[in-house]
Amino acid sequence: MEMPWIEASLRGQKVLARTKADGTLDVSGGRVEIRYRPGDAKAYRAAAGNLIVAPGARVQPDDTCVDGGEADGGGSHKTSKRRGKADGKSEAATVAAQWVAYTDGACSGNPGPAGAGMVVIAPGGKIHEGYEFLGSSTNNVAELTAVLRGVESIPRDAESVAIHTDSKYAIGVLSLGWKAKANTELIHRTRAALTGRNVRFVYVPGHAGIPMNERADELAREAVRTEGSLVLPKLGASRLGE
Repeated sequence: MEMPWIEASLRGQKVLARTKADGTLDVSGGRVEIRYRPGDAKAYRAAAGNLIVAPGARVQPDDTCVDGGEADGGGSHKTSKRRGKADGKSEAATVAAQWVAYTDGACSGNPGPAGAGMVVIAPGGKIHEGYEFLGSSTNNVAELTAVLRGVESIPRDAESVAIHTDSKYAIGVLSLGWKAKANTELIHRTRAALTGRNVRFVYVPGHAGIPMNERADELAREAVRTEGSLVLPKLGASRLGE
């Protein structure tokens, strides 16, 4: 199966990063295959947490870069098409250690009755859900609150966290340095919750049939419909297999 490339930023430098068919980064051993320019045959591996994929980033076909060999610098490696058994073990270990959160906000009226919905998937696959009614608020506040609640539930020492959201605003103010004119206190609290964590944001288009994103949306709407909340538990290492 062809594995396309997506435009990303690595410490301020534009790169092409391997992505899966669903648009998420193809992470193996905590790292992602990258190329510094189209047509580049030399492959490198970058830590997934150091890559930023901006909302609306262009996806390019597999043949944009030719299949290269081992990279120099930073340790040799094989490209995704040449990964061996040992690399497969590393990938399995990374998946086992990764936490994933899908977050969404809903608002009827903007401003109006608002709710946040969160789905957190612990290492091992256990799914935890929560939602929170926010009273009269805005969609942006709902989106930010969903991210905050999702992050707060995940252990601070989690090895890797991927936050999936359809809010370009949340990604922008939390990870791309966008200057905020509103919601500054909430943004500050959310940034503080993210500090010191190995977190990456993944933009997912809303209402595109992505199951966990759709579920987060349902939970946010449930908060608005019932004007109630279901507290997302604070998860710890002892609960990884639950």
